[in-house]
This record gives sequence, structure tokens and C-alpha cells, in this order.
Amino acid sequence: MKLFWMGLAMIILTRRMTWFMLLSFVLNGLYPCNSNQDLSLQCRMIPNSMPVLEKKGDIILGGLFSLHDMVEEQSLPFTSQPPSSKCTRFNFRTFRWMQTMIFAIEEINTEGKLLPNITIGYKIYDSCSTPHQALKAAMELMGSEKSSDVEQKTQSNSTCEQNVRVVIGDGGSTQSLVVARFLGVFTVPQISYFSSCACLSDKKQFPAFLRSMPSDFFQVDALVQLVRHFGWTWVGVIAGDDAYGRDGANIFSNEVTKLGVCVAFYKIIPKNRQQTEILSIISVIRLSGAKVILVFAVEQDAAALFDEVQRSNLTGIQWLASEAWSTAAVLSTPIKYHHILQGTIGFAIQQANIPGLRDFLLRLNPSRSGAHKDPFLVSFWEEVFQCSLGVQTESQEHEAESKPPCSGKEDLRSVMNIYSDVSQLRISYNVYKAVYAVAYAFKAMKSCVKGEGPFPQRSCADPNIIQPWQLLYYLKKVQYLNSFASEIKFDENGDPAALYDLVNWQMNPNGEIEFINIGKFDGMTENVKEKLHIHEEIILWNGNLTRVPLSVCSTICPPGTRKAMRPNFPVCCYDCVACTAGKISNLSDAIECVQCPPEFWSNAERTTCIPKRVEFLSFGDTMGITLVVISFIGSVSTCIVVLIFFCNRNTPIVRANNSELSFLLLFSLTLCFLCSLTFIGQPSKWSCMLRHTAFGISFVLCISCILGKTLVVLVAFRATLPGSNIIKWFGPSQQKAIIAICTVAQVLICTVWLLVAPPAPRQLMPREKAFVILLCDEGSYIAFALVLSYIGLLAFLCLFLAFLARKLPDSFNEARLITFSMLIFCAVWIAFIPAYISSPGKYATVTEVFAILSSSYGLLGCIFAPKCYMILLRPEKNTKKHLMSKAPSGKF
Repeated sequence: MKLFWMGLAMIILTRRMTWFMLLSFVLNGLYPCNSNQDLSLQCRMIPNSMPVLEKKGDIILGGLFSLHDMVEEQSLPFTSQPPSSKCTRFNFRTFRWMQTMIFAIEEINTEGKLLPNITIGYKIYDSCSTPHQALKAAMELMGSEKSSDVEQKTQSNSTCEQNVRVVIGDGGSTQSLVVARFLGVFTVPQISYFSSCACLSDKKQFPAFLRSMPSDFFQVDALVQLVRHFGWTWVGVIAGDDAYGRDGANIFSNEVTKLGVCVAFYKIIPKNRQQTEILSIISVIRLSGAKVILVFAVEQDAAALFDEVQRSNLTGIQWLASEAWSTAAVLSTPIKYHHILQGTIGFAIQQANIPGLRDFLLRLNPSRSGAHKDPFLVSFWEEVFQCSLGVQTESQEHEAESKPPCSGKEDLRSVMNIYSDVSQLRISYNVYKAVYAVAYAFKAMKSCVKGEGPFPQRSCADPNIIQPWQLLYYLKKVQYLNSFASEIKFDENGDPAALYDLVNWQMNPNGEIEFINIGKFDGMTENVKEKLHIHEEIILWNGNLTRVPLSVCSTICPPGTRKAMRPNFPVCCYDCVACTAGKISNLSDAIECVQCPPEFWSNAERTTCIPKRVEFLSFGDTMGITLVVISFIGSVSTCIVVLIFFCNRNTPIVRANNSELSFLLLFSLTLCFLCSLTFIGQPSKWSCMLRHTAFGISFVLCISCILGKTLVVLVAFRATLPGSNIIKWFGPSQQKAIIAICTVAQVLICTVWLLVAPPAPRQLMPREKAFVILLCDEGSYIAFALVLSYIGLLAFLCLFLAFLARKLPDSFNEARLITFSMLIFCAVWIAFIPAYISSPGKYATVTEVFAILSSSYGLLGCIFAPKCYMILLRPEKNTKKHLMSKAPSGKF
């Protein structure tokens, strides 16, 4: 661990030594000092190598403005001093900002109330929108051959001291980053009017940096709230290739993702403006399907992008503008951009109407006195009127030949352009506030009372020798209410209050773009819901539409569906899947479907839970009707057999088969057919008790009768044997007693069942079914098993006895028919058990009814059908002689 800390300390020490060596190299280049024999230091200033607009004064303000948008690349031979940089593409908007700084200084000097007996001067350089030009200008601001008279009085002959105590600028964040690092070494205050990069709020890196432009942190917050307000979840992001664009776009992407919004793509506009790279951005836009795209870039980069958008005929996109180009006339003025940028929405800093500024801007003329001292006026004039003044500057040598000479009658009042347009003074207002902030800081410094100062030993700053760090202190404490009723102050990070206007690009009747204020954003409000205020009714979207554009990767999932994420896609890209049966979603874009309660089921649309339909074996069902018909047919058939037997009760075939037991058996079969009807219909307390007891008792009565008939056959045969006296034990009375005993036993079982745990209605609510099954619960499975077991016991006993009597003579051979009927009966009820257990819902009841009817038809058909056949169709065989003549059969 000790070695680790030693190594870390060496790294930090090495970096600091490298920084100080670099700083020494820069300062040595700026202020080369030679030692003579008496070791006194002589300072030699580097001559000015950049055009500068300056005015002498007691206090000198430095100014950095990107009056040109580009610097031509030059080949460097490295064998001689490099030529001066050539800046191109003059920017009227920035030139207006520069003139606003001069206007504010002249206004303060003219009024004389803020700083009486003190004159403010200025030194203004063109940074040409590039970091190295900005750094070069900042170095020249720190010291040059030319300096003001007041400053020269306090400058020692043997030391090199900077002339400027504060710098207004630069505009671009990238340039300000470089300048702020350099000026921070000398603790020279810097107030930027247009640099909004959030990184510049870091006071550890940029201790002397302040700005009148809100930080991008607040602008991004405003943009995020805007996206959230309109419900856009699929947003494209395009950034400029600089600190402003990259940092702002990165913060936006991170913050908007936290709200569940997906970034469809993130692309960078190259600084070299290569057409192939910008065309690739256009292709990505088309493929993404995003309809809302944020362009976080300066106006020059945005113009390069929209040139290709216009050439590619890419329409139907709702553009969101960052503050840098939200009110840029270079984009709103050209007609070629109107069809693609109409409806654009963006945040812009608050504007102000500065009295007298327009007249001040229009005062410029190359023919007025002192105009030759302005190195930027010629470039401006020739660019405005597209003529040549005959005065060639280094940056215009190649353009002078292509322009006609100026007539001398040109007047700025006859031209309406970006420079003279004062309808949207936003950045110009920032410059104005920055100058006044410096003036108020000097006023506070001059007003310091000795012995009550803020510095060590309660001292005040020396007004004749102004130290930059002292001025920085007063700048941080500045707080005043300007003439526009706006409070001007800086927070602990050197940032002003974040107040934005939300502007909408709308076409006026004249075919021009107007910036309509449709809302505002107050970044100082703590309540998130109160930060953004929008008047939606006055918004016109791209394409002159009044409906909010939809920008989503996937359409909104309607109620009744849920989101299903697509593999390898952002969370905003999903498919809408219908909720499964039994689940609902009553909200749009539901993540999950909600399971309905057990007694409810989803409707067809899967949007609400409705009570499940109750299902039971009803008389209205097709199955119920079928079973009722079959039951009635069985009952009617049994009654017909009873009628046939009654009409032929004196015939041998009826009398030979114990007519009393036959009639009792037919009666019990009728009950068996009819008891099946108790299983059909809505279960109730009484129907549940009736169906099982009626079923159990009816079948026991039926099987008891068959058992009695079988015993009679066997006893009758045994009674014919010599010495047999068994017939007296099975007379009519004994047969009735056997039937009664067997039936009473079942009655007792059913009675106990009904008293202890009677069958009762019960609802089954399977979650996967759309219905509630209403059935009769057995109450006691043991009692139900006893009822079935008792019936089965009697049935097997009948089968066994009938099997023993199968070879008796035909006159007594009813046992053969009983054997077949019992085989069918046992087979049906053996198959019933697994079928009943496995049948769901009402089909278990259907299985039970089917078993009752099947076994009843089996008994009726096997026992009575052959007899009815002989009675009705073969009456000649229904004689005593015929029955007594049959020999025993040896089959079966």
C-alpha cells in the first residue's frame, strides 16, 4: 500500500511538472526576457499578429467573438514564421453580438452614473470559431506591445503584466474550454455569453469562469421535460462534434433514458462536413423510424446537416432545437429550409428589447471618421453588399477580384439581414448583461470602505492596481436588478438563473418564419411539475399539423394487450400480445396482464373481469335433453313390459318366472330410469340428497329382486332332488323378506349418510376455465363408496348364483338371462369408476347418468326382451307342454 501511494504521488508530481513546463514555454514565447550583466530583467513584447478592435480607457475589457465560422487550412513549412490564419464565412449574428458589447460600454461611459469619472475601453479579437485562434487571442489579451495609457502608468519597465483584467467571451463552449484553462492560471475572470457546456461549471478546473448563459444542465432538463410531456419514447439524437454538442447530447441521452425513453440513434455531425458521413446520418434517420429528433449543435453544424436533409428530401420529422440554433436566423431565413424546419420546437434564453441598439448597429459606415481603425468593418461591409471597398485585408485577398467596387451609396438601413434584426435579442442580451455585470463589480470595488473590505485584514482592493483575483471576488458577488426588471447574479458555479422561452417556428402570411413563444421553463423551481409551462393550443407542428406527432418504436398497446419485449432491441421496442384467457389489462401499454379472481373471467376484449358463467348438466343442454329422452324411453319401455306381463299374467312363461318378483323388478327398473332425471338440472341441497339416495335404493331394490329370482331358480332345482326339504325356506314370504332386508340395509346406509355428511351443491372454480362448475359434492366419499360397494356386492352375488344355475333345464333357465344381464351390469359399473374420476365438471355427472341408464337398459333388455318376444311373436311356444319338453342344454 505504501508503494501504491508513493507511485500515485510521483504520477501527480510528474503531471504538475509537465503543466508548469508547458506554461513556462507559453509565457516564454509571449514574454521573452534576456538577462544582462547586472541580471536585471528586460521584457520584450510579441507584436500583434491578429486583427484587434480596441479603444483606450481607464479599464480595459477583453472581448472574444467568433466573427468568422471557419479557418482555412494552410501548409506549414516549419522553416519560417507561419503566415497569419485566414478566416472565412463572416457571421453577421456574431458581429451584432460584438457591436452589442461596444454599445453597452458606450452606454455606461455616456451615462456616467454607474462608474463616474471612469472610462471603460475594450480590446476585441476574432476567434474564428476555432480553439487555437481563441487561445491565441487570449494570449494576446494578456499582453501585447500596445496598451492603454492608464495601464502603462502602472506597468513596470522591468516586468511584463497583462493589460486586460476581465474577458467577455468566447461564444462556443469548445473555445471557452481552452480559454478558461489558460485564463484560470492567471485568475483572470472570464464571462461567456454563449458557452453553455455543463462541464464549465466545474470550479476546480475553471475557477475564474462565469457566464451569463445558463448551463446545458438546465437546458437538458428542459428538453427532457418536453419529451416527457408529449409522451415521446423513441427519440433520435444528433450532436455537433464539439464540447457543446457532445456533452449536452450525452447528458440528454442519460437523463431521458431514466424516464423510460429510448434513444433511437446517436450520431455526430463531423466538423469537416463530409457529405458521405452526413448522408449516413440521413440513412440512419430513415431506418430508425424516429419522428422526433433532437439536434444538439451550433448553428453552423446544424446548417450542414439540414443542407443534406433538404437535398435528400427528408420530411415529416419533428425537429427539437438546442438553444444554440433555436432562434438562429441563418436557418430560419433561407426559404430552402422552411418546409423541413417549419414546426421546429426549441428552448431559447430570455430576450429583451434594448433601446437604441438598432440605431447603434446601423451607424456603421466605412466613410465615417475612425472607421479605418475597425479591422472587421471592411469584411462586414463587403459581405453585406457583396462589393469591394478596394481595401484588401489578409483574409480577403482571394475574394477582392470577384466582387464589383462599392458605389459609396450603400446604407445599412436599406438592408434587412441577421445583423440588423433586433426582434430576437437573446445572446445579444447576454453580452449586454455581461458588460454590466463587470461594471457593477468595478462599482462595488470602488465603493469599498477602508477597514471594512473583504480581503485579508479587512482591506480593500487598490483601484489603481486592479488584481484579477480581487475583481473575480466582486464578480461572484454581483447582484442587481437591471432596467428590464431582471435580477442578474451568479450562483456558486458562476452560472446565472436558468430561464428559457419555448419557441415554435411558425410560418406567417408573408412566408417567413416567426419564433412564437409557446411556453417557458424555470430551472430554479424545485417542483418538477411546475418547471415547464406549455400552451399546446397555439403550437403548429411540422407539416402545419395541430396534433402532437407520435414518435414511438412500437405503437401503444391498447387495453386487453401487454408488452412483449423484442430480443436484442431497446425496451421501447416491443410487440403487443393479447392477454391470455382469464387475464386482463385495462390500461394502455400494460407490462403484465392481471389474473382475474377465481369467480371471474375475462371478457372477449380482455379489458375487464366478468362473473364466470355457471355450468351444470341442465335440461336445456343438448346432452341433458338426450339423457332425458333416453330416460323416458327406458321408463316407457319398462311400463310397456309391465303392461305386456299384466295382460299375459296367466300364461306359462309369466307364471314360470315368478310373476310377483317380475313385476317388482320392473317397478324398480322404472325407478332406476327415473332417478337419472334427478342428476339433471341445477344442483340444490335437496336435489343433491335425493339423487344419490334414490340411485342407491333403486338399484339395490332392483338387484335384490334379481337375487330373489336367482335364488328361486336354484331352490326350485334343488327341491326336485330326492330328500330335499329346502323349498319351504324360500317361499313367497321368504323372498319378500330377502328383498326387504337387502333394501333396508341400503336405506340405513343412505340415512346415516344424509345425517352425518349429506351431499350438497359445490362450486369448482378452475382458473384456466371460463365457467364455474356447479355440482353435487358427495359430502362423504366413504358413504358414497359404501353405497356403490353394496350395490356391487349384490351384483356379484347375483352373477355368481346365476352362473351356478346356467345349466338348469330351459323351463327354469332364467338364470342364463340373469347371468348376461349381470355381466353387462358389472362391466358398466367397473368402467364407470375410472371414467367418473377422470371426467371434468358436468361430464362426471353425465358419466354417472350414462352408467345408470346403460345398466338399466342392460337389465331390461337381457331379462325381459326374450320373454316379450315369445309372448308377442311366438305365442305357440308360450305353453306348458312346450316349456316341459325342453331338454337341458349343454352349452355355456
